[in-house]
Amino acid sequence: MDDRYGTDVLAPGWKERGFTRAVDVPAEKDLVVEVAADGYCGAVTRVEAGMVELEDWKGRRRSFPLGGGYLIDGKPVRLVHPVAKPQGRKRTASGSFAVDDGRARVALPSRILVEGRHDAELVEKVWGDDLRVEGVVVEYLQGIDLLDGLLAEAPPSETRRYGVLVDHLVPGSKESRIAEQILRGPHGAHLKIVGHPYVDVWQCVTPAALGIRAWPEVPRGTDWKTGVCRAFGWPVESQADIAHAWKRILSRVRTYRDLEPALLGRVEELIDFVTAPSTGR
Repeated sequence: MDDRYGTDVLAPGWKERGFTRAVDVPAEKDLVVEVAADGYCGAVTRVEAGMVELEDWKGRRRSFPLGGGYLIDGKPVRLVHPVAKPQGRKRTASGSFAVDDGRARVALPSRILVEGRHDAELVEKVWGDDLRVEGVVVEYLQGIDLLDGLLAEAPPSETRRYGVLVDHLVPGSKESRIAEQILRGPHGAHLKIVGHPYVDVWQCVTPAALGIRAWPEVPRGTDWKTGVCRAFGWPVESQADIAHAWKRILSRVRTYRDLEPALLGRVEELIDFVTAPSTGR
């Protein structure tokens, strides 16, 4: 007769019977997984130092250790380090193809001018490789108010063009009035002034890159950077605190995908302008 209680309960494998064994899955970028412990669900954004970073649909990012404790379609998996893939043509942070010989060219006479140090550091982080290959130098003005004086001291020409990136260049703003006046002046023919609509270049970093839903609303009359730091709970007692806050923001920028399109197009426009072949007139 049949044994109604089945086989020996102490036979090999009795502990695993009835359980689904987790399978190893490489933590490839954009793979969507669920954290079994708390139900957090997100896509893989990067793997580094034994940790995997996940981003949920709200743009929030959290890091977890590689290994077990994850689900895909409800089935247990172990996230393992992805296998390195054969490298094709490399791309720079701006998305362009990297050249084989990336040594900097001798600097062109033409320049890209930005309003401040933070603008220059952001442009360098994303477009630095491209600018070095093209021989383009980025300088900062400490405000568009000083542009007229710089142009008078070192006027642009057909062979020495200036591309200028301005914060908060929107109709009716002080910045737009200054830009329009300068472009109507004697240097307008060899000058291109473009800008983004944001109050400060900090805002050109996407909220998703920072793991927030949106940039904080800062009350009118409050310094914008001060208001942002207070909203995030960051120290804001000195200029060093502001500088440290910017470093935290800049560290989240890895490629052009972490920047707003309103900035991306304007920087590319300036690079094209200052590197266009000269007629030599």
